[in-house]
Amino acid sequence: MGGHVYLVVVILLLGTLHRTSVDGGELSGDYSKLSGIIIPGFASTQLRAWSILDCPYSPLDFNPLDLVWLDSTKLLSAVNCWLKCMILDPYDQTDHPECKSRPDSGLSAITELDPGYITGPLSSVWKEWIKWCIEFGIEANAILAAPYDWRLSPSKLEERDLYFHQLKLTFETALKLRGGPSIVFAHSLGNNVFRYFLEWLKLEIAPKKYTQWLDEHIHAYFAVGSPLLGAAETVKATLSGFTFGLPIPEGTARLMINSFGSSMWMMPVSKYCRTDNVYWKHFSDGSRKTHHAYQCDEHEYQSNYSGWPTNLVNIEIPSMRGVDAYPSLLEVAQTNLSTMECGLPTQLSFSAREVSDGTFFKAIEDYDPDSKRLLHQLDKSYHGDPVLNPLTPWDRPPLKNIFCIYGIDMKTEVGYYFAPSGKPYPDNWIITDVIYEIEGSLYSRSGNLVEGNPGAASGDETVPYHSLSWCKNWLGPKVNITRTPQSEHDGSDVQVHLNVEHPHEADIIPNMTRSPRVKYITYYEDSESLPGKRTAVWELDKANHRNLVRSPILMRELWLEMWHDIHPDAKSKFVMKAKRGPLRDEDCYWDYGKARCAWPDYCEYRYVFGDVHLGQSCRLKNSSADLLLHYL
Repeated sequence: MGGHVYLVVVILLLGTLHRTSVDGGELSGDYSKLSGIIIPGFASTQLRAWSILDCPYSPLDFNPLDLVWLDSTKLLSAVNCWLKCMILDPYDQTDHPECKSRPDSGLSAITELDPGYITGPLSSVWKEWIKWCIEFGIEANAILAAPYDWRLSPSKLEERDLYFHQLKLTFETALKLRGGPSIVFAHSLGNNVFRYFLEWLKLEIAPKKYTQWLDEHIHAYFAVGSPLLGAAETVKATLSGFTFGLPIPEGTARLMINSFGSSMWMMPVSKYCRTDNVYWKHFSDGSRKTHHAYQCDEHEYQSNYSGWPTNLVNIEIPSMRGVDAYPSLLEVAQTNLSTMECGLPTQLSFSAREVSDGTFFKAIEDYDPDSKRLLHQLDKSYHGDPVLNPLTPWDRPPLKNIFCIYGIDMKTEVGYYFAPSGKPYPDNWIITDVIYEIEGSLYSRSGNLVEGNPGAASGDETVPYHSLSWCKNWLGPKVNITRTPQSEHDGSDVQVHLNVEHPHEADIIPNMTRSPRVKYITYYEDSESLPGKRTAVWELDKANHRNLVRSPILMRELWLEMWHDIHPDAKSKFVMKAKRGPLRDEDCYWDYGKARCAWPDYCEYRYVFGDVHLGQSCRLKNSSADLLLHYL
């Protein structure tokens, strides 16, 4: 969730070779048959007005198809009008009576959220990625976007917009159009959307056809920055607001976010608590039950913090309830302080389970007007969802190829201290302290060391490591680990450990050297544990959650993996990591120390009219297609 417009997903595809066939979903070497499915994530799809709204005291009204998310001009000039087009009814997720918004469609909905000379680059999402695909010869009809209304809960997405029906048709259309399966590339909340789609699909397809459909339509799934066990920032957003970097008060942001049914979708969950198998119950009694048993095993009650690094919420409960819990400053000044000793606030702590199962919101229900609305959403849209309770740990999706990719070792929020602010709702809570995980340690905002259970690394600045790395459980008992520098390298710093033991539900901590000046990628790869399936986990040092999908390093690795994956001459299960040379002209640069272009085996000095510095004149000697052959 964290940041500004962080999104999700999609694609890679095609290429240039034309020498294969697709048989039963099996590709044997034709990149041109692949499609990429783009599933945008939280706050990463444009929303447009679908009504006429006259904004008083402002010359800027909302007309049909006007940008709502994100139109910074109208946000700054008519914030109350803008809010009417953004907020939903917290109970039934209907639009405001005066204005409604709907998601835009096509690639334009996810490339730049706020087009403009200044705002465009700041709100760019997939623009660089599309540019990369074009450079490698991707066809326009090979990239399919599937935007959605990221304000809605998963069940409401289907009920109002038939979103998952449309997504199923998108996969089927891509297969007919290109002749091969698709690649899904999801970032952040987009992974939660895709998980729900896979469960929804079980109820739409005959059980014997389910696996066949997946094999025919989905070749690989790239899960980037996936909040597999939720994100702590979701709790902060529900109590004190999250502004997305926009010039709005936190209280206004809280009002808006808590009206969204999706506000609970990335709520932190315990890895020890699950529900019964909804899928088989549909066949056993022929009915869709509205609630499913939510049960936790003994580890939940024997261990601390629901498996998280620390307690998620520490909150001071006021001594008085209701409206009197938040007196004005004048009332406080007039109070006889000698009588306040008996009214000292009580501090309570809550784990991830107690947040996701509603215990926390019930505890503050008498002190916070939003709790009732949040409990309603939690019960109806999540624990009572007829397809899937999203607030449960992930199992490995039944797909042939899965790549879980995330950044590590960034300062990431994992816990909060809240106290009454003395102000009225929605500013009635204030954050008094924050607990961060930093490279395997826990620290408070003031810099003090905090006790807890930190992981081997820290998260990506938005999602904690504990949540990101849950997909390591999808790896088998024997894992091959490779660590390489992120930048182009000649292979001298590559470290490889083969057949490393991986106990079930245990983290894998490689015993490898690390230079303090180098950013690494650590690959965990398993192609043996599940016959016919491959699983890989990539950890990128110092990679930020929001910017990860725009990283040239990630784009390079994705491209090489898919090139290798589809090529008929590939020898190994995964692309080789022995070296990484330049693949595009942009990767070549001028080496001032040696007064020549760096990487002379790949790059040469070739001036083109318009070049303004030496680095621009360094270009590849050969085509990218020829260079890719080195990685088979």
